[in-house]
Amino acid sequence: MKVEFLDLGRQTTALRPELNLAVHRVLAAGRFVGGDEVDAFEQEFAAFCGAGFAVGVNSGTDALELALRGLGVGVGDEVVTAANTCVPTVAAIVAAGATPVLVDPDPETMTLDPDRLEEALGQRTRAIVPVHLYGRCADMETIMRIAREHGVLVVEDVAQAHGAERSGRRAGTFGDAAAFSFYPTKNLGALGDAGAVVTNSRAVAERVRRLHAYGDAGDGAVERGRNSRLDPLQAAVLRAKLPYLDSWNERRRELAERYDAELSGLPLTLPRPSENGEHARHLYVVRSQQRELFRDQLARRGVGTLVHYERPIHHHPAYRSLARPGALDTSERLCAEVVSLPLYPELRDDELAWVVDAVHASLAHPRVASAPLRKSVGARGSGQP
Repeated sequence: MKVEFLDLGRQTTALRPELNLAVHRVLAAGRFVGGDEVDAFEQEFAAFCGAGFAVGVNSGTDALELALRGLGVGVGDEVVTAANTCVPTVAAIVAAGATPVLVDPDPETMTLDPDRLEEALGQRTRAIVPVHLYGRCADMETIMRIAREHGVLVVEDVAQAHGAERSGRRAGTFGDAAAFSFYPTKNLGALGDAGAVVTNSRAVAERVRRLHAYGDAGDGAVERGRNSRLDPLQAAVLRAKLPYLDSWNERRRELAERYDAELSGLPLTLPRPSENGEHARHLYVVRSQQRELFRDQLARRGVGTLVHYERPIHHHPAYRSLARPGALDTSERLCAEVVSLPLYPELRDDELAWVVDAVHASLAHPRVASAPLRKSVGARGSGQP
């Protein structure tokens, strides 16, 4: 058996009637920019999150940039975020005109460590961007307390945590605004790039809505914006998928719990159990001190894996200036060890059992791989992030 890391075709096939109907609605309406589909999705997604407003945009990266700009963050400001995130997080901060400041994560949760947060705050700090990495909410209660004490804004990066909960609230409703990605691999994925800004502030929502359409307030551009509108076809697809999101997340949790039980006791660091809420289980990430050998062994047994992410932000050539010597050691260690196992709602029970057996066999009988075979067993249409 071969178990790909992710097969997006399974979900599309299962939802073909709903997707066909969604696309047909858009074609029949003849409205291909803006319109009822976008308006309806924004309302439905805001309600799903438990927030007052949602503004659809064309990607998760744009969502984060526009959320920051909608709050007035820009040139001369510093924005604190986690060093072990994906590049789009810092790319959005830079696009907003601000300077990223990197902080280490908690080594167990792998989300931004509040204990390291205050040391990164300075006179120019305007915002904090906690990343709900792999589907787990960061410690938002502590982060919000620190932010309010220092008069700093908070924009949640919820690209991987659609439907995650903490303290009875859904991800994206703790901060001043939140950025969601609907990249096809996400828990709620479009058939291309798409994103949304979520907020409880009408003023922020209205400004983001201006900024994502050239800064036009209806009678001309009142500020310099851009074109970042959510496509009606993508909005219709997302509307078709949204009613399934809770059940898909529940299936992810069921599969993750099986991994937890059946991989316990092996020489791997498993994800820390969820506390104070529901993990969205976007990814099932383990840690191995011999990651490449481990991945090669799994590939030989037909199991696809990916790494999220193999280098911390400050190890990318474009962002080496963000390094903080001695302050980002945890990120560097985690990025050298993390490996993601297959986990998506359409993964079959027998495929998960195969992965479990392959992990046990790989750790019991490791041998030096002669070729990087893992590249042949990856993810159909998954890509990164």
